[in-house]
Amino acid sequence: MLNKTSNTQLIILIDPDKYNPALLDLANRSRVSYIFFGGSSLKKNNFRKVLKDIKSRTSIPVIIFPGDEKQVSALADGILMLSLLSGRNAEYLIGKHVNAAASIRAAKIPVIPTAYILVDGGKPSTTQKITKTTPLKYKKDILNTVMAGELLGKKLIYLEAGSGAKKTLGHQLIQQVKAHTSLPLVIGGGIDSLKKAALLIAAKPDYIVVGNALEKNPAFLTELNELMEH
Repeated sequence: MLNKTSNTQLIILIDPDKYNPALLDLANRSRVSYIFFGGSSLKKNNFRKVLKDIKSRTSIPVIIFPGDEKQVSALADGILMLSLLSGRNAEYLIGKHVNAAASIRAAKIPVIPTAYILVDGGKPSTTQKITKTTPLKYKKDILNTVMAGELLGKKLIYLEAGSGAKKTLGHQLIQQVKAHTSLPLVIGGGIDSLKKAALLIAAKPDYIVVGNALEKNPAFLTELNELMEH
């Protein structure tokens, strides 16, 4: 699950509060490898209900991308155990994980220990505000954090520019990160145009994640799919 790939694969991110069933119809006809499911600040208390509906509409594996310790369900195909290594807030390094451990174990779903690294995307992100952490700006800090994540035994590197980021991660940075780790690399944040997607794909991360842009325009998934097929 979420292994190294020969070609960049597409992941879509669905926020339960902003769920649009029509997106699943498009996803089923597209090259979507995984669905990440979760949100930083849920207000509708519909996590399980929406997850159940998604599972009824698609066979694409659904991986929980938890915004807090309550976002756990046996209905999912797996869960990212996110450690926010870019910040120094103990709650998001270990506190939330302790609170969620029993329910994750009880759910009996695959767990993916993930080095979650927030990188400056030119705009304060929801994750940044909620976790009260500062994104990384400098290449040296990013690369050192990536290496620390691997040394800590994480199984996945997730570089996140933040939901609705003004700028995506640079081609050169992605290639340097790849040179500093043997782990699968996931890139997310700010992918709201084919031009940005194409630039990221050219850097050959293992996965790119698109969420915010699909909430605004689900048809963007069809365009992305055509891009991924070339």
